[in-house]
Amino acid sequence: MTVYIHPSVDNGVKKGSGSFAGGTLVCKCADKQVKVGIKGDVAHNHACGCTKCWKPEGATFSVVAVVPRENVTVLENGDKLQIVDTSATIQRYACKGCGAHMYGRIENKGHPFYGLDFIHPELFQEAGSAAPGFAAFVSSVIESGVAPSEMAGIRSRLKELDLEPYDCLSPALMDAIATHVAKTTAKAA
Repeated sequence: MTVYIHPSVDNGVKKGSGSFAGGTLVCKCADKQVKVGIKGDVAHNHACGCTKCWKPEGATFSVVAVVPRENVTVLENGDKLQIVDTSATIQRYACKGCGAHMYGRIENKGHPFYGLDFIHPELFQEAGSAAPGFAAFVSSVIESGVAPSEMAGIRSRLKELDLEPYDCLSPALMDAIATHVAKTTAKAA
């Protein structure tokens, strides 16, 4: 049985160029596309199994990365953007036409990831951004309808793709969260 993860990795994870200077994210609309400019390369690119991230049709996982918030600029048709869920931690700005999430922003200045915007690198017009390096929230795909009996095959396929599967974020990101909490707690004491 073929296990599909995401169209951008199903045929193998493509390495980044190592010199990606940024580009333009483009929504899936046929006309009046939303365009968002990104300066510089992405970081922490990964397959994500959460139920909040945007996934293209037929994908089990999304592919999502972060960039500094100041490196994100809406270039065209920003009037087509709307926040998907105003109560969510990440304010995901999606195109009203096609539904593609163009970027997600955390407004809570106390959040460990404040200052980073979440984007979907497959929406770049240009090739060469940093490749996905792990898979996060893998078990969460069950919440989106994947049968628990399929999980061993999914984890095996992720490992074949060199996307280490985690049921949280990667250890480096979990360490960053814990460090932020420790510093915040020390300041409050």
